[in-house]
Amino acid sequence: MATLKEMYTEAVELGIDADPRGRDGVEKLLARRKKEYDGLSEKQKAEYHEEDLWDPYIDSGIFAGDPDKEVKKIMAGIDIDVGEVAIAGLMNQQGAGIDALVAHHPQAKAYAALHEVMEMQSENMARYGVPINVAEGIMRERINEVARKISPRNHTQSVDAAKLLGLSYVCTHTIADNMVFRFLEDLFNEKSAETVGDVIAVLKEIPEYQVAMKSKAGPTLFAGGEKNRAGKIAPLEITGGTEGSPMIYEKLAQAGVGTIIAMHASEEHRTEAMKNHINLVIAGHMSSDSIGMNLVLDKFEAKGVEIVPCSGLIRVSRNK
Repeated sequence: MATLKEMYTEAVELGIDADPRGRDGVEKLLARRKKEYDGLSEKQKAEYHEEDLWDPYIDSGIFAGDPDKEVKKIMAGIDIDVGEVAIAGLMNQQGAGIDALVAHHPQAKAYAALHEVMEMQSENMARYGVPINVAEGIMRERINEVARKISPRNHTQSVDAAKLLGLSYVCTHTIADNMVFRFLEDLFNEKSAETVGDVIAVLKEIPEYQVAMKSKAGPTLFAGGEKNRAGKIAPLEITGGTEGSPMIYEKLAQAGVGTIIAMHASEEHRTEAMKNHINLVIAGHMSSDSIGMNLVLDKFEAKGVEIVPCSGLIRVSRNK
């Protein structure tokens, strides 16, 4: 078994190991935060979330429960909203013994600060050939737009419900997204995919996408053609908070990217991809999130923690 803090700390380490920026890039980020923190007044330091000095993922964290509590059973889902919290409470009344809720999509301060993790998209684009100053310029307004959009939301609703029922609540957003990013990048570095059709065929070999296909939510093509040459394949719209700027497609095309794999895409993104002759493959949202979550949950399961899947999580264990 493991405590809540031990589980979350291990999840953070998994996220760092899979991070597109590399461990060095993440350590530089934490060093910048420490330098900023050291320059604050005592009043400002009192307002600072000190866990951000060691945890690079502001959109993840432990938001309810005793971190030192031993966890034997968790309910894990893509979205743990009030409904899922209530279900866990009802199940516990029947003796289920659920100790903690593990959500993928962020809640509480993780939701309020979602826009802050989007900066990593700039560095990821730079890995694929876009100059970092251009990438940062493209992302700046989109980050501000997301901050304004989420600012009036009820960020703590689900966590408040968990507290009322005495349930621990954890979010693993960018942590899990990093895991599926690394999974897909490694997969396409290993497997040959000459055409866009080949890209889709490779995705359809993955168990989570196979399950999604049965619900008509499997990998699909939003822009381009299956007979098109795939060119350089980039799983770019996978991690980094939420959907980036539609202006990225022009710069990525200039950098030589031929096919982008995304979890989801708006019509504006599709239009820009088509305009710039980039093939846009949508792997699937819940299914892609499930891959990332499963890779984290497998580590918990290996410690003897029982997993109860819910809320769109396609649970596939890769433990032997």
